[in-house]
Amino acid sequence: MGRRVQACLILLALWSAAQAAEAQSVVRVAVAANFASPLKALAADFEKDTGHKMVLSAGGTGKLYAQIKSGAPFDVFLAADDETPARLEKEGDAVAGSRFTYATGKLVLWSAQSGTVDAQGEVLKSGNFKHLALAAPKLAPYGAAAIQALTQLGLMERLQARLVQGESIGQTYSFVASGNAELGFVALSQVHENGKITKGSGWIVPAHLYSPLRQDAVMLVRGNSNPAASALLAFLRTEKTRTVIRSFGYETE
Repeated sequence: MGRRVQACLILLALWSAAQAAEAQSVVRVAVAANFASPLKALAADFEKDTGHKMVLSAGGTGKLYAQIKSGAPFDVFLAADDETPARLEKEGDAVAGSRFTYATGKLVLWSAQSGTVDAQGEVLKSGNFKHLALAAPKLAPYGAAAIQALTQLGLMERLQARLVQGESIGQTYSFVASGNAELGFVALSQVHENGKITKGSGWIVPAHLYSPLRQDAVMLVRGNSNPAASALLAFLRTEKTRTVIRSFGYETE
């Protein structure tokens, strides 16, 4: 074998090793739409503290589940509920024992216009609106929570014809923020920062009106050998990270 060929083979081996090392430094995260902004806010600290990077794909929990089942190359799943990660664990697509609750979400009735939503949510009973947005309940846990709240309030039948559905809580927020729907049920994290709703008007829906929005993280089988994935799950459990998560309106354990 000539020296030139040997040199090429050595360079190829070094390049392959470098590519493998780079791949291991990245964690690919499927994240529920309501937690996309908090996770983006945490990305710089994660990289600084661990040396790893995150690549995020946000969407409705049900849609992300379908993508994972179809072989999408995710390492970690941050869902908007606790049932879907448990299901993936049971089905063998997630690592047993890796699941935990990283945040508990809150539902808010919100309008982009100040003064539209009152402090008790009485606007729902007044009917002074044409469209009420919520996330598709079969795909998004926050949408299911909105249906529960309307049912508990005895308003489901009255408001059924005014409901417009987004495929995720992200799209639902867009409907309301753009004014295409006068108000809607969104995640508090989408409109909340440092202890208050930062724009428009909103009513934080009392927790007794819907099932707790426990949001679980889980290691997917693909990420089990990726140190960046393990680092992210550990990072989410640190008190520093939990403080940031709480600043977006979530509760943490």
